Amino acid sequence: MTIGRLIQVPLREVWKHEAYDFTQWLQENIEVVNDALGLNLMNIEREQTAGPFSIDLVAEDENGNKVIIENQLEKSNHDHLGKLITYLTSMGARTAIWIVSEPRPEHVAAIAWLNENSSGTFYLVKVQALKIGDSAPAPLLTVIVAPAEDKSEVARTNKEFAERYDIRLHWWTMLIKRPDAKLHAHLSPKTYSWIGTSSGFRGLAFNYSVTQKDSTAELYIDRGLSAGDESKRIFYMLQERKEEIERSFGAPLIWEPLDNGTTRASRIKYVVQGGYKSDEIEWDSIQAKLVDAMNRLHATFKEPIKQVRQRLGEVSVEG
Repeated sequence: MTIGRLIQVPLREVWKHEAYDFTQWLQENIEVVNDALGLNLMNIEREQTAGPFSIDLVAEDENGNKVIIENQLEKSNHDHLGKLITYLTSMGARTAIWIVSEPRPEHVAAIAWLNENSSGTFYLVKVQALKIGDSAPAPLLTVIVAPAEDKSEVARTNKEFAERYDIRLHWWTMLIKRPDAKLHAHLSPKTYSWIGTSSGFRGLAFNYSVTQKDSTAELYIDRGLSAGDESKRIFYMLQERKEEIERSFGAPLIWEPLDNGTTRASRIKYVVQGGYKSDEIEWDSIQAKLVDAMNRLHATFKEPIKQVRQRLGEVSVEG
């Protein structure tokens, strides 16, 4: 059995621009933060104003309390620490989350002090991007400082956090073992919200994803920062054949160029109602629909992807 090696990817290769790329990505994938911190954030809004300032993200916890998130794809600094405290007080928030690429020791100590000596709850979180071989980069959020359990009810949320991981691991274990899920049968089940396998064309992957309420089969397109606008070009080449592709697939697909001027990744997906919080007795039926959608997606895109490769001058098989 071949075991892959984790490779750390420079954050700026994954999210070139902090505000336009990383902050928007985090808004669309807030479950990554929820998983790492054991929270249940919702109603995420970007670039809210606090006086003359602009807050990266403002969310609500399950009790309706405001939560601010400040992002920094570099070493922590005094400027962002000051912003964090200013935003917390300006918005009347109860919780502040500071996500950085490298937390300095003095800022680790400062956040710990704030948790002990103020009425607010503060999290300092380190963000990394990792991949295995040619896989798409995956985020890793590591909590460096968190509030005490008796202050933030972390004991309860940590239990929910662990349960969520266990449920997703069970979900993927069941799916991968299905005899009709041959495309992903070589994978090991994970606790993440998604699993994927290469299409054979670098940067294009067939991914499954699951949330509490629904699940998705998708073609994910991200050729990497060095490829320039190739990801978008590939998406639009495929979209030119939308009618033919959807006719072959047998149903309408959701086409997401994710084009805000800087974001590279795009998706073409089909959503099935039902996720890992559905009654387990329903999982077999949900996964049958999901795997069927993936198999049809894979068959449908085989020829269009081959023709896109030819148009780009890449005809050799890639892993």
